[in-house]
Amino acid sequence: MTLGFIGLGNMAKAMIGGILQKGLMGPNEIIGTAQTEATCQKVANKYGIQTRSSNAAVAAEADIIVLAVKPQYLKVVIADIMDSVTENKVIVSIAAGKTIGWIEKEFEKPTKIIRVMPNTPALVGEGCSAVCRNDLVSGDDFHFVMELLESFGKAYTVPESLMDVVVGVSGSSPAYVFLFIEAMADAAVAGGMPRKQAYEFAAQSVLGSAKMVLETGKHPGELKDMVCSPAGTTIEAVRALEEGGFRGTVMRAVSACIDKSKSL
Repeated sequence: MTLGFIGLGNMAKAMIGGILQKGLMGPNEIIGTAQTEATCQKVANKYGIQTRSSNAAVAAEADIIVLAVKPQYLKVVIADIMDSVTENKVIVSIAAGKTIGWIEKEFEKPTKIIRVMPNTPALVGEGCSAVCRNDLVSGDDFHFVMELLESFGKAYTVPESLMDVVVGVSGSSPAYVFLFIEAMADAAVAGGMPRKQAYEFAAQSVLGSAKMVLETGKHPGELKDMVCSPAGTTIEAVRALEEGGFRGTVMRAVSACIDKSKSL
């Protein structure tokens, strides 16, 4: 079994790193190509994988082909590889906004396609990937790809109709969380805390809070109420957030992201 990556950017590197760390495949079973020779060499040196000089070469050799390129380049990449893709190969696309139907049309022939929406926390082994497939993908193929995706975080099967929603709530949401951490740290700095320490306190609090949601199974509102003592400091902060339209602003941001994903 050979796994091929077309595109060797951050997400591809996160996937390769997770797969190798979990021992699901060896470096000799992974190949890749990128837009520049420098990128290929850098990834090859870091992970020990082999690289190829063209998209078509990767597609011809790999059994599973990961299209790890930006949506605007997907059409050109598919044109490069379509003659090398046979009915037994599996295409895994991580391009936002490009549906399975769109990809099928570009290949102009029956093709096994799995669509994935990962996010950048995959870089630290805490990714969240949404996954769907077309009817040509066998259960064994899908199970193996899910194992690969779970090597760098969580992977969940979703209907394709929810993929744009996934972009809003998961794919792009690390940026919202980074803004929140930065804002909390800025306030701590204004209160006299050193910048580095402020980031550590804010980030660890977000990490721990997320873990509580996932591990306790409690509703986020219930967990919030546990922190809010009567006439205490936390409820004052919550009131300030609500007066600023915090939840409504977040909801509008996610909705705007979903709408943009639909238009890609």
